[in-house]
Amino acid sequence: MARKRHSYEDILKLLRAIELKLADGSDVQSACRAVGIKAFRD
Repeated sequence: MARKRHSYEDILKLLRAIELKLADGSDVQSACRAVGIKAFRD
């Protein structure tokens, strides 16, 4: 199955949303999880 490619605009929107969450006092992991980015480990 092919991976979904995100446009530059989509990436910028996600980064801006994370930035706003961090400014509100959220930690990085919670901010990323809130916008739908999940951590992975090898």
